[in-house]
Amino acid sequence: MTSELTYESIMRNLGNRIYKPIYYLMGEESYFIDKISEYIKGFNQVILYGSDTEMDTIINAAKRYPMMAEHQVVIVREAQQLKNLDEPLNYYLQHPQPQTILVFCHKHGKLDRRKKLVAEIEKNGVLFESKKLKDNQIPDFTQHYLQQKAIQIDRKASEMLAEFVGTDLSKLVNELDKLIITLPTDNKLITPEHIERNIGISKDYNNFELKDALIKKDIYKANRIIDYFIKNPKSNPIQMTLALLFSFFANLMLAYYAPDKSDRGIAAYLGLRSPYAAKDYINAMKVYGGKKVMDIIGYLRECDAASKGFNNSNTQSGNLLRELIFKILH
Repeated sequence: MTSELTYESIMRNLGNRIYKPIYYLMGEESYFIDKISEYIKGFNQVILYGSDTEMDTIINAAKRYPMMAEHQVVIVREAQQLKNLDEPLNYYLQHPQPQTILVFCHKHGKLDRRKKLVAEIEKNGVLFESKKLKDNQIPDFTQHYLQQKAIQIDRKASEMLAEFVGTDLSKLVNELDKLIITLPTDNKLITPEHIERNIGISKDYNNFELKDALIKKDIYKANRIIDYFIKNPKSNPIQMTLALLFSFFANLMLAYYAPDKSDRGIAAYLGLRSPYAAKDYINAMKVYGGKKVMDIIGYLRECDAASKGFNNSNTQSGNLLRELIFKILH
């Protein structure tokens, strides 16, 4: 079985001028597809679109020889909209034009791996599936992206940004680039204060701090944050809060089943990025029993349904959130 290619290995080979006749880039995460296709450039570059191009046109373009250049690049955007892809591409891959780099950008979907075409692409070139990152992978991505630019980020600042952006990498990179521009020349560290000043996320009133208050059962702090959320609903939509809390308490329920309750053991069991990330779960297990956590997950489901109008036509989201926090803490 062919080992799965990574974004990093593909970019490393491209940087070393190791090219393949075909790159089929597919998957749910557009960011990696865009970065790879943008990197592959040539003097003779043709860009086609699957929505208004036939496969015959693509194959004919790929068969042409480059003029006054070592390679020509043919990029097919919106490849997911191509019809009758398999037979023409299979035939072309029997004898691909060695001086052509043919790139397909297939977003929000992927090829059926049982097809013969998949094996032909893997034999002749690169088949890359760009997968969405999980929530707990975003801080690592953030740190890696910033390290390449000789910038560091405070842990809390990273968590704040991940909570604000979610798993949309293009949006995350855009926010990071804006932060880098606003950093003073003598400062290479992004802090919560820097994020608050430039992005508008409060360093004291956010879902990260709310989770911290619930872990510590700090009733005063939790209610103060909820009051802020109610006064600023556009900056703090209830669905973002519910998603973060559900993820945390669902993981907390799983943590009870970890055979090794140490930092390292729980981190491994939950698939966390580091043992340090397990401390919140260890601290929460000291104040919330398994039965209470099950109840909290039920409260979160009820609140989510009510926030979407199920069995609830009048209660505002702020009041739903206040009631939810009361149930969690008491």
